[in-house]
Amino acid sequence: MFDHKYVDILFSVNPTIKSLLKDALSVAEARQFLFTYINEYSIVLQRKSYKLQPLEWDLRRTSIQVLRKMISPRSERLSNFSLVSLLWKLANEKYDNLPEDLSDGFFEELIHLLKGVHGKSGIYSHEKVPAFSQLSGREAAIKRSEQLDQMAAIGKKYLKRYPTGLDEHIIERRRQNRRRIMEILGATDDDWNNYHWHIRHVIRNADTLGELIDLTEEERHAINEARAGRLPFGITPYYVSLMDKEADRKDDHAIRAQVIPPMNYVKAMLANRDNRNDQFDFMLENDTSPTDLITRRYPNICILKPFNTCSQICVYCQRNWEIDDVLDEHALATKSNILKAIQWIKEHEYIDEILVTGGDPLVMSDDRLDFILSELSKIEHVERIRIGSRTPVVLPQRITDDLVAIISKYHTPGRREIILVTHYEHPYEVTPESMNAVQKFKRSGMSVYNQAVFTVENSRRYELVALRRTLRLIGVDPYYTFNTKGKKETQNYRVPLARLMQEVKEEARLTPGMVRTDEPVYNVPRLGKNYIRAQQNHSLITILPNGSRVYEFHPWEKKLALVDTFIDIDVPIYDYLKELERRGEDIRDYKTIWYYY
Repeated sequence: MFDHKYVDILFSVNPTIKSLLKDALSVAEARQFLFTYINEYSIVLQRKSYKLQPLEWDLRRTSIQVLRKMISPRSERLSNFSLVSLLWKLANEKYDNLPEDLSDGFFEELIHLLKGVHGKSGIYSHEKVPAFSQLSGREAAIKRSEQLDQMAAIGKKYLKRYPTGLDEHIIERRRQNRRRIMEILGATDDDWNNYHWHIRHVIRNADTLGELIDLTEEERHAINEARAGRLPFGITPYYVSLMDKEADRKDDHAIRAQVIPPMNYVKAMLANRDNRNDQFDFMLENDTSPTDLITRRYPNICILKPFNTCSQICVYCQRNWEIDDVLDEHALATKSNILKAIQWIKEHEYIDEILVTGGDPLVMSDDRLDFILSELSKIEHVERIRIGSRTPVVLPQRITDDLVAIISKYHTPGRREIILVTHYEHPYEVTPESMNAVQKFKRSGMSVYNQAVFTVENSRRYELVALRRTLRLIGVDPYYTFNTKGKKETQNYRVPLARLMQEVKEEARLTPGMVRTDEPVYNVPRLGKNYIRAQQNHSLITILPNGSRVYEFHPWEKKLALVDTFIDIDVPIYDYLKELERRGEDIRDYKTIWYYY
């Protein structure tokens, strides 16, 4: 439901629009009136005599373009919703037949949009003309440097909120955790440093986990329900040692959320337990697999999946629909099937890069990994092999000298390179142990990159900046930041696309270029990555009654070949801000989020 005061607030921003809607005798006439008004307004904005601060002028122009697109018949057809019809009903107080899910979030979106159209965004209203712009030479440079210091100080203030696993007091906290866990599980130091021991002692139920750390009743219930329904669940003892004993999630929120499923996830997964292929194959991998174990979405690269499980399960895994359980005995593909997939690669000479992933290929035995890399390296046209693995984060003990020696022997500069692509989510995951694992690859001449998923757990102001800075210090290059996929079961983790765009422009941009090398992307089902940094690759087409934005995403090959666009519904900005507020954030810090389209 919505607060009726929002109707008056909405139309008070731009009374002309309300008058036009009230004068219209039908929805079609209302649309025509609005189009005429917007077109005339655009012409006025372009006049030489029209004076407005340049940045506010640009925001006004963009807001007008967005509103024009939203009221178009095409947008209504693509979204199956008429914004004009709803606005017409509201202006004429036809409240009997409004959408049941009409929410405050809808009005907040439209209020901010109309403020943008009317030049009242408020973003720059408290800004003063910078002093350096009125000066020149050394005097200007000194003033500019002072302003940059002020910007940097703001960033540093935020960064202090996010401890990393390299901070001395956190290292000591983890030592205590480790001793407690080892005592409960009856482990020695040699056991702890042996990855085989961790794999044998993966925590698979709430009772065992509850002996190692404190669990809330909600956490315990969700794990029990997941296990009763045969949903994948498992955590390595090492990763449990990264969790704080207390269940307040103050510092370890991202770590717990990574592996302890919320109840809505459990319910959604259980509701579709027997038809997960159809319900949860969000990336439509079934439609992009030309042969078993292979996925292909781009001209020169394909994915090889020889091992369909991991040492532990991430809740919002892209392939949760096809994973049966942690270290499932049937997860390893047979040698014959692997050879068939590799033969397929041999027969496709334009593929010069292979991503070996799964599941996590580094959980396989040394011999099996050696076999796969050896066979791939025999293919003349393969010049790069990526290994996608979260092992350095969740089980760094697995990165032994023997393992790195096996992998590095196929890394031949000038002929073929081997790359590790890992998956740190939060600076709290970065530890001395994981740093040492990364450095073993670096010392062998191999590059290490990171792919982060942007979730509620790492989306606060400067939280992702803290991750990037920490990763660079241990030798990991930020590579991609993925917008959380729109899967029903992972609703709790999703962040509005606007927040990722805001993060790129307002937080990442303040850091040195080498720290922000990652590209923000939305993974389009069947087609692949959409680079959201450029607005030409996506467009906002409407706002639904519940406050959700509807986007049209363009395929990566839009200028090369004819391919359909993809329509997706985002999570409401209003709901996201409410969640941040619940977590203690001052949502005024995020006020510009509404103007990232």
